[in-house]
Amino acid sequence: MKTTADLLADASQAMVASYQKHGGINRMDGKNLPNQRTIIRLLDDFMQLLFPGFYSQRVSRHAHMLFYVQGAMDSLLLRCIDVFCRALQSHCPSEQCDQQSCLQLAEQHAAALLACLPEIRYRLSRDVMAGYDGDPAARSIEEVILCYPYVYAMAVHRVGHEIYRLQVPMVARMMSEWAHLRTGIDIHPGAAIGDRFFIDHGTGVVIGETTEIGDDVKIYQGVTLGALSFPRNPDGTVVKGGKRHPTICNNVTIYAGATILGGNTVIGENCVIGGNTWITESVPANTLVTFQQQQELRPRAAQDGTVVRVKR
Repeated sequence: MKTTADLLADASQAMVASYQKHGGINRMDGKNLPNQRTIIRLLDDFMQLLFPGFYSQRVSRHAHMLFYVQGAMDSLLLRCIDVFCRALQSHCPSEQCDQQSCLQLAEQHAAALLACLPEIRYRLSRDVMAGYDGDPAARSIEEVILCYPYVYAMAVHRVGHEIYRLQVPMVARMMSEWAHLRTGIDIHPGAAIGDRFFIDHGTGVVIGETTEIGDDVKIYQGVTLGALSFPRNPDGTVVKGGKRHPTICNNVTIYAGATILGGNTVIGENCVIGGNTWITESVPANTLVTFQQQQELRPRAAQDGTVVRVKR
C-alpha cells in the first residue's frame, strides 16, 4: 500500500506530464498575465475616485481634495501601467518583444484612460439619477449608489469600455467578469451604452459585445440582448467580429425575461417590450410588444379531496 508521500509524488509526476500533454491551458513561457486579484484591487481604486466617500473609509476635506486626488491618480496610473503592460506583453505579436515598446504603449493607454475619468463620472451620475428617478422604492441617491447592483456594474462597464476601445487585451473582460460575479449582471465591455441607463434589479441581465443602447433606456432582470446565430468559416470555426447583437434606440423599456437577438434587430424609439417576449426582428418606433398566451383556469382538488370550482 502506497504511503501518502508516494501518492503525492505520483500525482506530482502526473501533473508535470499533463503540462506536456495538454499544453493549451498552460502559461509557462515566463510572460506574466494580469491576475484577478490585481484587477479587483484596480477596480477598488477606480471606485474610490469615481464615488469618493462611498467606497473608502477615508474622506478628504475639500481643502485637501486636490492633493488627495493627485495622489490617488498617480497611484492608479502606476497600477494601470503594470496591468496594461502585462496584458500587452502576453499578446505581443513580436516573438522578440523588447518589453520597452509594450511599456510605452501601456503608459499611453493608462494616461488616456485616466483622462476619461471626469467624463465617466459625469455619465455615471446620470445613470444614478436614472435609477433614482425611475424607481419609486429609491429613497435617496446614497441608497441607489450603495444598494443597487447596476451602479457597480455600470461603473465597471464605463471604465472597461474605454479600456476595450484602447484595445488593451483581456483587462476589460476580466473587469466585466468580476462585475458579473459580484452583481449577476453580465455586460460585455464592447457594448456601447448611452446616457441615463438603468437596470432595475439586474440579476440575469446579459448584454452582448456589439449591442448598441441609446439614451434613457430601462431594462429589468433576466433580459438578454444577445446573438441570434454565429456564421462559420469553411472549416467550421466561428467567424469572429461583426455586428451580432441588437440595437436599442432611445427611451425604450424592456421588462423582465425579454430576449432580443440578432445584429440586424433594431428596437425603435419609445418602444415598450413586455416581459418574456422573444424578438428576432426589428420593432418600429412607438410600439408596445407583449407576450400573449391564453391562460386556462381549471378546477383544483382541495386537500380534503373536494373540488374547488373557479368562478369566472
